[in-house]
Amino acid sequence: MSERWTPDSWRGKPVLQMPEYPDLKALGDVEAQLATFPPLVFAGEARNLKKSLARVAAGEAFLLQGGDCAESFAEHGANNIRDFFRAFLQMSVVLTYAGALPVVKIGRIAGQFAKPRSSPMEKLNGVELPSYRGDIINDIAFTPESRVPDPQRQLMAYRQSAATLNLLRAFATGGFANLGSVHQWMLGFLKDSQQSRRYKELADRISDALNFMRACGLNLESHPELRSTDFYTSHEALLLGYEQAFTRVDSTTGDWYATSGHMIWIGDRTRQLDHAHVEYFRGIKNPIGLKCGPSLKPDELIKLIDVLNPDNEPGRLTLINRFGHEKVGEHLPGFIRVVQKEGRSVVWSCDPMHGNTITSNSGYKTRPFDRILSEVKSFFQIHAAEGTHPGGVHLEMTGQNVTECTGGARAISDEDLNDRYHTVCDPRLNAEQSIDMAFLIAELLKTSRVDRAEPLPVASGL
Repeated sequence: MSERWTPDSWRGKPVLQMPEYPDLKALGDVEAQLATFPPLVFAGEARNLKKSLARVAAGEAFLLQGGDCAESFAEHGANNIRDFFRAFLQMSVVLTYAGALPVVKIGRIAGQFAKPRSSPMEKLNGVELPSYRGDIINDIAFTPESRVPDPQRQLMAYRQSAATLNLLRAFATGGFANLGSVHQWMLGFLKDSQQSRRYKELADRISDALNFMRACGLNLESHPELRSTDFYTSHEALLLGYEQAFTRVDSTTGDWYATSGHMIWIGDRTRQLDHAHVEYFRGIKNPIGLKCGPSLKPDELIKLIDVLNPDNEPGRLTLINRFGHEKVGEHLPGFIRVVQKEGRSVVWSCDPMHGNTITSNSGYKTRPFDRILSEVKSFFQIHAAEGTHPGGVHLEMTGQNVTECTGGARAISDEDLNDRYHTVCDPRLNAEQSIDMAFLIAELLKTSRVDRAEPLPVASGL
């Protein structure tokens, strides 16, 4: 890794999980066009996120990262974005208030279009076609024409990301995220649920606290942290040609930044040390993530950390662990010990979704809520035993009333899955299950802080 890095140096390395476009000239034309488009995010925003993640690495904040498994062109709309943001705000306020920690909020949104696949082909009713790889690459319709990689879809993904970001920024800073509106974030279909009652009680306490502050003469309007929130975007940077097109030099520092999202990550299938994805990531200055599955060995992890964060910069690297509830106890302690021994600064995050996917009796791909929660609990218990900070969670979730993961407060059953199974790829927690998970994680955070007997940091805003 001593050779000079450039935004296109990845092209000289082996690459996995990249589609084979039949028309390379058309692909090059699209990438050249994208390179002239305005950036989606800015270097200063990425630096601010890195500072916030440095607080997570130091045990002074908690990371909530979540959103769609794969965004789709068909479901793009203002209502879906709003409902996702409302559910995310509810989760954040539960974690901030009950967990007594500032929450760093990163969505899997405005760029999460490409998906790695375990097989390049899929079969249906005896017919075999190339796998669906996300709307930025091909279409989910099971026809030969739909499955051909089409570079024009990258232009559609950019426009959807830009529109989504525009609305998210308006929600985050335009008054929607005002803590005084905490009661208004409840989604309509949750009003009769157990979690809505718990959330309303918490919202009442927050409103009482705000009223008390006003009665004491404090002008809450002069505190922007109570009227807005910082919200960042992230995605798996799988399609490297697209990422290269949005790799720009920051005029204030001269550093290269990926401007397709504030934080991007390397998937568990593309983290080979001498391959293209690691090569691309080592040269950008964004905060980045690394998915860590059971096949990764501790010595390989240290080598990857050395390449991806050679200056040991706090907040630069988030290790997103995805083992499965039965394997987390076997693998995570060894990772923590080697990272601690080598003195590396990382954010530890738990992805309890990807290692807990099963096929139900009815044939649907699903994730049992109890297995997801089991992995999260183990994550906290292991960090408590090792004396380290369980920094965050990484969830596939939606603000919609879907039935894709079994269990939760409403006890979605195998038979319920076909009711509202809408995902284009992997099963997501619905809004109620997501808020349920936030309350359970808040209790784990409280227990963790009591066990470590640390003073509470000051939480500003959400």
